[in-house]
Formats: sequence, C-alpha cells, structure tokens
Amino acid sequence: MSGLIDAAAREWIGRSQPPVTVEVTRRDIQKYAVATEQKAEKYLNGDEAPPMFLFGLLRPVVPLDQLQPDGIARDAFLPDLPLKRIMAGGVDMKFHRPLRPGDVLTATRTLSDIQEKQGSTGPLIFLSYTLKVVDADGAPVVEETSTRIAR
Repeated sequence: MSGLIDAAAREWIGRSQPPVTVEVTRRDIQKYAVATEQKAEKYLNGDEAPPMFLFGLLRPVVPLDQLQPDGIARDAFLPDLPLKRIMAGGVDMKFHRPLRPGDVLTATRTLSDIQEKQGSTGPLIFLSYTLKVVDADGAPVVEETSTRIAR
C-alpha cells in the first residue's frame, strides 16, 4: 500500500458527531410515503414509517447553495484525506422496531474504521461509520453500519 492514511486521519477513528435528536411526526411519515410511492396503508396513514424514512429524517436542512450536485448536504464528518472523490459504499441496517409518530429519537454517528485498499484503477480509502439510534428511554431502535469510499 502507498500509506495514504496519515496519523491525523487515524485519530478520527472512534470519534462521534454530536447526537441529533428528532421527533417523528405522522405528517412527515405521510409526506415521505407519498413521495416514495409507498403502497402499504400503514405508511400512507402515517402509522409506521417506511424503512428508509430515517435516512431523510436525520439529514440537515440547508440552503440550496450548500447542496452538492447530487442534492445532499456536504458531510463535514470526514477526516482530511488525499483522495477527494467520495462515493457511497454499502449500508447494513438492523431495525429493532418500527418508527412511529411521536417517537423522539436520538442518533449518534461514529467513524469506526479507516482502511486503505488497492482497487483495479488505483488506491481507495474505505471509511466505516456506525449509526446508533435510540428512543427517549434509551432503547435501541436502529443500528446502521455504512461505508464511504474515497478515490
């Protein structure tokens, strides 16, 4: 390997963003269900959120001029890396229970690992994140492991 990951970047491993707390509303579930063409009545009525609802719920609301070309806000929770093009890798989600209106959720995202690998077109840096979402009582609701790839 070419040693692209320096000590400053490695110091990010184990670092967490400040927790984000949000409340799930019936109207937000209904709007999401309609926008994503859900068919199940439980989603359309807002009784339960579809699985990917959480993805948008935790996203910051920013002015249009602060969005990237893909329409998503820039992610500041990233160490300074020599490879600047960031791509989505895989996502693994474990749901402990459905999301329902009235839920008050707190999410904490942690950078859990950084690894350099050699791809067919050159070096890659894999960043692994964990997201833990708990309810107001501290009970787990969702656990997510995601990977981002720098090239």
